[in-house]
Amino acid sequence: MTSKFTLLSDVHLRSSVDTVIAMAVYAGDKSVWVEEAVNSLVCQTYENHIIVIVIDGYVHDEILTQLLNVSRLLDNILLVRGDANRGLSACMNFVVNWSLSNVAGVKYFCRMDADDISAPQRIEKQVSFLETHPKISILGCGLFEVNEQGEIVGHRKLPQKHGEIIRYLPKRCSINHPTVAIRMNVFKRGFRYRENLMNTQDYFFWADLAAAGFKFANLSDELLKFRRVNDFYKRRGLSKSINEFKARFYTMKVLKRYSFGNILYAFVVLTMRLMPGRIVKLAYKLDRYLLNKKVVHD
Repeated sequence: MTSKFTLLSDVHLRSSVDTVIAMAVYAGDKSVWVEEAVNSLVCQTYENHIIVIVIDGYVHDEILTQLLNVSRLLDNILLVRGDANRGLSACMNFVVNWSLSNVAGVKYFCRMDADDISAPQRIEKQVSFLETHPKISILGCGLFEVNEQGEIVGHRKLPQKHGEIIRYLPKRCSINHPTVAIRMNVFKRGFRYRENLMNTQDYFFWADLAAAGFKFANLSDELLKFRRVNDFYKRRGLSKSINEFKARFYTMKVLKRYSFGNILYAFVVLTMRLMPGRIVKLAYKLDRYLLNKKVVHD
């Protein structure tokens, strides 16, 4: 089925615009979190950007009204509505294709989720890094994990350099999707998110880009607050767990990184994912603790 998207607002495309920030909103999102997410983008210190918010099918009237109001007030927000819930991949691919067709000077594509909060200097720091490191095409950053009240409950320390990111990739997604800034040249070469996947699309995407020779990096700065809600450990579900398992083996295949340790890790994680929530929670915390201990920042 062909995805159909309708523009609900106009956006002022200044000649200086070089960055597009893309966010999708779903029926399950909370209006207060969406407001916080949008406000964090509106308050960015970097000004040469536009924000494209895709409403992925039905959302509650409160969220729709909220988004319509902010898009009318600000001329750098484009509001788009999908005719049905198509999933994150379809929404992001629409933003990519629209940007390539309509934003003449676009250089960077940045991600954001509707329940997270970006630090004010996030986009400025990522654009500055990409401007001075032309070999890097995909740039992530560290993040704080916050609970439903916005209180910090943890953080993710990720490898910074390409070699370490690729070494970790067969075991875990070593680039946080909501934090990434991607060069538009990646998409100009024809790469897109897989629309047949309703989850784990980023993991497969990173594997494809790594296999194609693109270079990755992570800033050590924790520039995003990632929402870890009470049912976070239960939301994985069978479908996501199986897709993560497949993504790990796909990554091993395309990067030629089959090893006993990588294969064992894939099976152990799949087994743990299918256990009760309290076990998954303990395993998640242990995995994060070990990763934070292993990763060394300069």
